[in-house]
Amino acid sequence: RFLYYLGRIKAARLEYSVAHKHLVQAMRKAPQNAAVGFRQTVQKLLVVVELLLGDIPERQIFRQASMRHSLAPYFQLTQAVRMGNLQRFGEVLENFGPQFRQDHTYTLILRLRHNVIKTAIRAIGSSYSRISPQDIARKLGLDSAEDAEFIVAKAIRDGVIEATLDPEGGYMRSKESMDIYCTKEPQMAFHQRISFCLDLHNQSVK
Repeated sequence: RFLYYLGRIKAARLEYSVAHKHLVQAMRKAPQNAAVGFRQTVQKLLVVVELLLGDIPERQIFRQASMRHSLAPYFQLTQAVRMGNLQRFGEVLENFGPQFRQDHTYTLILRLRHNVIKTAIRAIGSSYSRISPQDIARKLGLDSAEDAEFIVAKAIRDGVIEATLDPEGGYMRSKESMDIYCTKEPQMAFHQRISFCLDLHNQSVK
């Protein structure tokens, strides 16, 4: 329980990688054939933290007999984030908001809206070589083209997409997509996985 509460505190402080490590340890140390309620509580928070890290939880987690019912809203949430569907994300919040509040994950889940937008923008950038802010706003379900233009500008600045904004022409032009293996992203992903395995090994030999 100490590791679970430590993970919750770290997640609230935006330290998602550290929170993830503590929550994984809490799941591993919890009794496998007992304390089902506690394991469900930890897993719910773990799903949200993984989404905040930009990862998609494995589908088999939601299929476990002891988790299937309690994680059903979190599976819907995961689907919305994975597809970058803001409308569906809003529907999930509306339909399961009371349960998320009861689980004390609602505040963290609200932070996922930014991740949903990033995924949607990335999909638009890879699908269209040129698109207007009005069309982007319509696809994202935003109120105005100005909102869409601001979000796209931020996404470009943050390196989410390779594109340029043409205010005079009134469109976003996507740059030719580069091979991801020419970037540092695979190296960072491998580093994250190796660090996790080393932490797991160190905890196991204690």
